[in-house]
Amino acid sequence: MKIKIAAFLAGILGVLGVFLFLVAFGTDYWLLATETCGGFEPENRTLHAKEVGREAWKEQNGILTFHHEGFFWRCWFFGEDYKETIWNFWFTSQAHPKHCMHGYLFPMPIALGPYPHPSYDATAVYRGFWTALIVLGVTASLVGGFLLVCGVPFVNARFYKAGGGFLLTAGGLFALLIFLFVMWKEFAADLPKYILLERNERCLDGIPVHVYYGWSFMFAAAGVPLVLLSGLLFYLVGHSILKELA
Repeated sequence: MKIKIAAFLAGILGVLGVFLFLVAFGTDYWLLATETCGGFEPENRTLHAKEVGREAWKEQNGILTFHHEGFFWRCWFFGEDYKETIWNFWFTSQAHPKHCMHGYLFPMPIALGPYPHPSYDATAVYRGFWTALIVLGVTASLVGGFLLVCGVPFVNARFYKAGGGFLLTAGGLFALLIFLFVMWKEFAADLPKYILLERNERCLDGIPVHVYYGWSFMFAAAGVPLVLLSGLLFYLVGHSILKELA
């Protein structure tokens, strides 16, 4: 009876934790940033069109620009009447239109124009490890969940132990990638320069950039203890079943 209760509790924790991991992986809100550099100046070919583009940009200068980035996409939108708060990044609170480009959260620095880009920096190592860890973590959590789904109907101790081991691995990988992300954000990267790369470096001096941890980061951080506890409980349940059979 105690084993069934422990397995049921572990299942609930595991489902919640894996769900949070999938939400964190599938949403593009790991890194949030705001700045007032203004609109994106269009690349026009004629001199008259360039002057018009510059005048339009000057009129937009001072409007808040909101950036958010995740594993798949890097997006930005403008908010003329918005206050600077992370609640403006909530899914239903964003201004439209929104512009996006492929992100793949930091496998390599964003390189617009010639390569190697002059803004290339050594934090590519952090970004590469982050990308590998999140893919491995999501894969391990899905494999662990699949093994447990197969093991529960037959009360298979080996499936319990293997599934619990995969969940423990997934929790450990996500804990490590969160650590790397914090190190990248707080110490390794020049984030104002990174955020303003699209401006062709015309807004890098004197423009304050405010950077925040996003919703995806918070979901992943909340999922780590749930998945670790679930994996530990499933592993102990499998060990107890094997001990009873022996």
